[in-house]
Amino acid sequence: MSIRHGLLALLSQGPRYGYQLRAEFEASTGSSWPLNIGQVYSTLSRLERDDLVTRVGADDEGRFVYRITAAGRDDVLAWFATPVARADRPRDELAIKLAMAVTTPGVDVRQVVQAQRTATLRTLQDLTRVKAAAPAEPSDQGDRAWRLVLESMIFQAEAEVRWLDHCEAFAVRTAPAAPPGAPQDAAPQDAPIEETSR
Repeated sequence: MSIRHGLLALLSQGPRYGYQLRAEFEASTGSSWPLNIGQVYSTLSRLERDDLVTRVGADDEGRFVYRITAAGRDDVLAWFATPVARADRPRDELAIKLAMAVTTPGVDVRQVVQAQRTATLRTLQDLTRVKAAAPAEPSDQGDRAWRLVLESMIFQAEAEVRWLDHCEAFAVRTAPAAPPGAPQDAAPQDAPIEETSR
């Protein structure tokens, strides 16, 4: 999600000032994407430059209030209507790390995978606890938005664990044979892959 379109989506609900936009953005994403106020105002400045928002004065406390323009409304509606391409998402650091581990001499790929799996399972447990503590039926729009973000993070963590299981099996299956006389690993190469609980 781009900050630009997130702010336009919020402004499509009515005029708002910078700190209000930041608070509502963070509430909608469950603070999973914290913004600093500088990001908000620099984005608003660019949106104003591009005629997607307009400054409509200040409120009683002197805070500048912004309103979406017709062009801004068209832009955010086009964003909602356009699927997010995989190529548009940030690079996956974990995939790059494992690709490098496979090609770097002296790196035990299984150890890298196991360390990541442990961390991902811990995250998954934490997210599951948060979901269990949340009301089954969200009471307002902010709670509904946060529930979707939370469930997305849970599904991503579950998928990551499955992918890590695959990576470990692949590393074991494709590991180069040790030269004759080389010390053997403590664990045999054909050891069964430990099943994770999901």
